[in-house]
Amino acid sequence: MKVGFIGLGIMGSRMAANLLRAGHELVVYNRTQAKADALVAQGAARAASAEEVAQQCRLVFTMLATPEAVEEVAAGTDGFLRALPGNSLWVDCSTVNPSFSKKMATQARKMGQRFLDAPVSGTLMPAEKGELIFLVGGDAADLEQVRELLEVMGKSVVHAGENGQGASMKMVINMLLAQAMAAFTESLRLGTALGLSEEVLCQTLLNTPAAAPFLKSKQQKLLHREFSAEFPLEWMHKDLHLASLTAYEQNIALPALQTTKELYAQARQQGFGEEDLSAIYRVYLPDGAA
Repeated sequence: MKVGFIGLGIMGSRMAANLLRAGHELVVYNRTQAKADALVAQGAARAASAEEVAQQCRLVFTMLATPEAVEEVAAGTDGFLRALPGNSLWVDCSTVNPSFSKKMATQARKMGQRFLDAPVSGTLMPAEKGELIFLVGGDAADLEQVRELLEVMGKSVVHAGENGQGASMKMVINMLLAQAMAAFTESLRLGTALGLSEEVLCQTLLNTPAAAPFLKSKQQKLLHREFSAEFPLEWMHKDLHLASLTAYEQNIALPALQTTKELYAQARQQGFGEEDLSAIYRVYLPDGAA
């Protein structure tokens, strides 16, 4: 069976490459066509549009940056939903808000298609190594149809519940990641102001229960001011915005979320959006010191 893959950025390109290496026949599309070149060189077929992907496949993965991009690719002028054969399966791995995932599930059903929201926990290196965690919302039978493919790209699959619940779980995880990263860098700033070295602070804090385990992977970026993107800060800011929107929809107050979102907004305003989310530290440094 041919598998379609739309969205070949930092994550999607590596996920698609793992499917290719496992021997799956792949049809790929990205708005910036050059991002498909490496996969085509490895044996993937290039599609000229999302619609063309659907004309060749009954299973389509999407991995895109924003809800707007997902909706355009799925249901826009050259969208793939209307071109898919009936009862095909769309698996959206993008990080979007739960209400949007539910909207896409409804739209897919109206057009005779099936839908899974399956965002991933993990960044560049887990994507490259096939060690992502898939957080899936949707019908259990649909999940079983694609489980083998998910296990090629990831180390575990969590069935969170019905459509929208995968997106819900991813939103909660990313909110916690963003807050942990911000709290850690703020602690570093206070510690250095008190005369402690960054090296001693990292070595000590990262070996206490107070620090989230993922922060250890950011230690060298912080110490060496090397913020090449594994998870771009601008996309974390987007995720926090979607979490804020969801909190509004649920009529709940999340003041720490709102403060954190504005901190990431400040970092984007200062020009750090394309750097790794750990570049939030630069907000606290004199003139955003590199």
